[in-house]
This record gives sequence, structure tokens and C-alpha cells, in this order.
Amino acid sequence: MTSLVIAEHDNASLKAATLNTVAAALQCGGEVHVLVAGHQAAAAAAAAAQVTGVAKVLHADAEGLAHGLAENVAAQVLALAGSYSHILFAATASGKNVAPRVAARLDVAQLSDVTRIESADTFERPIYAGNALATVQSLDATKVITVRTTGFDPAAASGGSAAVEPVAPVAASDKASFLRSEIVKLDRPELTSAKIIVSGGRALGSNEKFMEVMTPLADKLGAAMGASRAAVDAGYAPNDWQVGQTGKIVAPQLYVACGISGAIQHLAGMKDSKVIVAINKDAEAPIFSVADYGLEADLFEAVPALTSAL
Repeated sequence: MTSLVIAEHDNASLKAATLNTVAAALQCGGEVHVLVAGHQAAAAAAAAAQVTGVAKVLHADAEGLAHGLAENVAAQVLALAGSYSHILFAATASGKNVAPRVAARLDVAQLSDVTRIESADTFERPIYAGNALATVQSLDATKVITVRTTGFDPAAASGGSAAVEPVAPVAASDKASFLRSEIVKLDRPELTSAKIIVSGGRALGSNEKFMEVMTPLADKLGAAMGASRAAVDAGYAPNDWQVGQTGKIVAPQLYVACGISGAIQHLAGMKDSKVIVAINKDAEAPIFSVADYGLEADLFEAVPALTSAL
């Protein structure tokens, strides 16, 4: 029984989600191999070989794999799939793009957003926006799994000494081609990997107030900035700041929620945070049910006071 983890990388280094996915694969039992599919990605393959617990790194190098196009990566995975009992992807935009293609071609049921490995064929995953946990047993010969990274502590990025083995790349698809990428330059930590997140809700009232109140607090804490769906829909914050079921799933060491009521969809995206601080003037706000520390106060007074005290 051997598991294959599909690495996420930028052709130079591994993305943090890969380490969480390796940790999940180790719990499936047997050896763990990592596929690094890219172009001139030897550095990423070398980094994967250093991850604790990885027995082998498969390196597929071709120009068609340079940008992680789902059609090409899925074909590469399928070329190797026959040797593996478990194929694991991070439940990120990239993983969710590739995994269903692999599962469909293998004619197996995908196991999505897995948060715990009970055994080699039994897994736990959230349903109903995280309000219930389902235990699912799969009888498929090959398990195709997307891993909710917040459910697993990352494997150590160093300490391993796996061999890097080149594999033949598949031919690039003639039905899809890479045109361009638009990369947002961030002055702050990336939301899904940040250790501290400061989030604002609709109670802030406007984009100007959102930035005026929340930015100084985030600066003091060295935090990433997030927002509820209501705040994003109202135009107070950009779409890529959205935390929740339809946004980004986060689990930082500290999550500060300001003016966020705590709708089910938002809680599903942040309730695994290690410490949750909520500031809201509504004592009945659902956010207080998951908060470790709650302050019933007007955020326009409390947040500046907190910022000045730091």
C-alpha cells in the first residue's frame, strides 16, 4: 500500500499545503511518494525529497507542466495511478481543479475535504457547512482524496532524504493552453498560511472605515487581513480576503474577528483557529459561541483602543 501526494509548487519551492498533505498521507499507512510535475522544477523536487516521511519523489519535467494546467497534471497523475492505493491532493484551488478529473477517469468516488484519517479506507469529512462530520468508508481500489490542510499539522520540511526519480512526462493537451497569470503582490502574509489573521465584517460600514480601523491593528500584529462574505459582497474588502465556506479555510494561531456576527458559513472557514478573539456589540452574536475571548463592545472604540495598547 503506497500513497502518492501531488505537490503544489512554483517550480522553485514547495507550497505549505503540500506538507499538510504529506502528513495526511503518512496516516494512510505504507510508503509516501510525492509527484512534482513542472518545468525546470528540480529545486522543488529537491525540497520535496527533504520532507520527513517521504520515501520517493517522482519528478516529471516538461514545458506543458510549467503552469500546472489541470488537463496536463491530471494526465500525468493518471499515467502513474496504477501503482498507488491512495492519491492525495491539497483541498486548494489547484487540488480541487485536478482531483475530480483523476477520480472521474479512474471511475472512483472522490473523498473531498478530508479532515481525519481513521484507517486506510475510512475517513472523516465535514458536511452541512462544517456543522456535522461524516465518517466515510471507501471500497474503491484507488482512493482519490482532497485534504483540508487545516486538519493536519504539517510534516517537517527538513530531515528527510528521499531519492528523486525522473518519470516520463505525458504529452501536453491540445485542448488547453496557458495564456497569462495575474498575480497579486501582497505586503502581508498570505491568508491561508498566516499565523495571525484580523478579519472585519459588515458592521464596519464602508471600505474607508474597514481600512481605517482594521489596517493599523493588522500592522501592529503583523497579520493577514480577512473579511466576512457580507463585507466582501458590500465592497468593503477584496474578494480574495473572504474567509468562510465559499472563501478561504484558515486555521491561524490567532484569529481576531471584528464586527462579524458569525454566520454558519463564516464559522466553517475559521473555527479551527487555535485562539479566536471576537469583538461585537451584539451579545447574542453566534461568533461568541466559538470564541476563546469575547468582548461585547463597539468595534469603532474597542479596536483603536486595542491597537494603541499593543
